[in-house]
Amino acid sequence: MKLMKKIALFLVSAVIVINLQAQERNDVVKAYNEGAKTLQTDVPAAIKAFEEVITLADKVGETAADLRQKAVGVLPGLYIKAAVAAVNEKKPTPEIMKTAKSAVAVAEKYGTAAHKENASRLIVQAYNIQATGYFSQNDFPNALASFDSLLVINPGYVNAIYNKALIYIKQNNTEAYEQTIDLYLEKVKAANDEPKVKQASTQALEFFRAAGSKANQAEKLGDALVMLNKSAKYGDDKDLFYYFADVYNKQKNFDKGAEYAKRGLDLETGDAAAKAKFWFQIGKAQAGKGQTADACSSFKNAAYGAFVTAANAERKNLKCE
Repeated sequence: MKLMKKIALFLVSAVIVINLQAQERNDVVKAYNEGAKTLQTDVPAAIKAFEEVITLADKVGETAADLRQKAVGVLPGLYIKAAVAAVNEKKPTPEIMKTAKSAVAVAEKYGTAAHKENASRLIVQAYNIQATGYFSQNDFPNALASFDSLLVINPGYVNAIYNKALIYIKQNNTEAYEQTIDLYLEKVKAANDEPKVKQASTQALEFFRAAGSKANQAEKLGDALVMLNKSAKYGDDKDLFYYFADVYNKQKNFDKGAEYAKRGLDLETGDAAAKAKFWFQIGKAQAGKGQTADACSSFKNAAYGAFVTAANAERKNLKCE
């Protein structure tokens, strides 16, 4: 009798367990069907439903493993889709960042290599949007931090490197600018991207040339030469050669002054007024070396445009005929 009662109790318990498992699986099925229903029309609702499928399936165990696997297969793509929508709809930057980071986390947890690659692109895009926003607000420290976060994920994202260089120009940080623009040039040269090489080289040349000119005007001749030599790394330029000539002549290094003035003159294709400044520096170098007759001739060639008064004053001082 006792044995029969135990068997009956076991059977009842087994039936209860089976019924309970069936009910729990039904809950998983219900959540899955909800996700499937909203898959194309309401991505956030679908994400919520499939997340619930995984939570419930983990409690149920083996009998719901198939549904869990299906939910796992769908979720990474849904998170990526949500992040893309946030970008395309130009949602606030914090929302874009949140959805992109979620996409990355889910791709890392459940996704395929393709999911991870797509999520990585999205987080890069999100950081770029964030950095650009900071840049437009002149919040340069946060802009740099965002670009650096982007470059940790994708070191080859050259636009971020270039934008960092632009920030260093704004900050007048010559050392950081030089390091950054050189890195950018290294990458675009390796990619044979000639338009970007030309653009960046011209920008760098002009940036350091301007810094050299400013130091020259302040009579900081040593600093001026440092900046002008940095500028010369990025190409030849007639105005750069003019500033070299002016600085060297002020330092009484007349051989160098004449050399750079002649190099600038060779590049100048304009009229007499455009060539006047180079002739003026050649004349200064010749006068400094005691070559009076040559200097008089050079200052005569310099007596055009903005240099008329200065050139004639030099000729008067030299007692030119």
